[in-house]
Amino acid sequence: MFERLAIMKKRFEELNDLIGRSEIVARQEEWKKLVKEHVALSPVIDAYDNYLKIEKDMEDCRQMMADSDKEMASLAEAEYYELKEKSAEVVKELKVFLLPKDPMDDKNVIVEIRGGAGGEEAALFAMELMRMYHRFAERCRWKIEDMDINDTELGGIKEAVFMINGNGAYSKMKYESGVHRVQRVPETESQGRVHTSTVTVAVLPEAEEVDFEIQEKDLRVDTYRSSGAGGQHVNKTESAIRITHIPTGIVVACQDERSQFKNREKAMRLLKSKLYDFYQTKQDAEYANSRRVQVGTGDRSERIRTYNFPQGRVTDHRIGMTIYNITDFMDGDIFEMIEALALADQNARLSAIEN
Repeated sequence: MFERLAIMKKRFEELNDLIGRSEIVARQEEWKKLVKEHVALSPVIDAYDNYLKIEKDMEDCRQMMADSDKEMASLAEAEYYELKEKSAEVVKELKVFLLPKDPMDDKNVIVEIRGGAGGEEAALFAMELMRMYHRFAERCRWKIEDMDINDTELGGIKEAVFMINGNGAYSKMKYESGVHRVQRVPETESQGRVHTSTVTVAVLPEAEEVDFEIQEKDLRVDTYRSSGAGGQHVNKTESAIRITHIPTGIVVACQDERSQFKNREKAMRLLKSKLYDFYQTKQDAEYANSRRVQVGTGDRSERIRTYNFPQGRVTDHRIGMTIYNITDFMDGDIFEMIEALALADQNARLSAIEN
């Protein structure tokens, strides 16, 4: 680890020199690239310099501990152990900096929500989850694009597909993949009994650049009239698009835009992401298994999180965390949970390195 840090420090010093040169500044694109690398390395090098200073101070303390003056030696020993604790903290910080970054973390995301077990109650909760993610995205100042919403007569959704555009969207939203369980008394329940329903959520990074080509001959494109609200437009135009990728059987649809061209464009973006996910899954058995565990089948027994409305709590079963403010949580204030999941993931990866 420290050899790697020494190499990074040398590179950082090179960058300090390069970005100050007038001939480099004149080549704006090259200069911007170097500045970006410099900014990314800066917090790592700051922590490394802090570590080196602590190590030097510890060495000074060790020498003073050998002093014949007992009072001075005692003070030096006390300072040494304080520095040792600081050193351990900085080492952990450096390990976090050196953890491999998920290359998809900065990507936009495509979110798919589907009602699982529970019928109309599951569909209603699916709608509430969609609203929760929309509100969360708004709080993060991300842009939302609805792609395909299949709603029910009572105001729920059978399934919904939408895109969130924003820097770091996948890094936060990826922890939402899985089965979400809700426990509450449905509005249609006359005897006040608590029902349990499930909704599945899948979060895919947008595949903007893919290393495979989609052949036109492999696609079947169907047009149809949009469903749901929309007035005369819904009844008179076949602007909705459904694309089937024949070799894999993957089907995507988009009906959000009035323009057939725009719906096709959105549907192709969705198809690229689904195909990317499909081929990644095929190549990586571990990833495939992880995805099955996360998304599951919508059965009540497979869950990552439970929303208990009578008790006003939300519990994430992966980290055993419970938040007792379900109202704010459902209004998109899910930051505390997301941060806890990210920290747990980080600690698990650190443990894997250390063991």
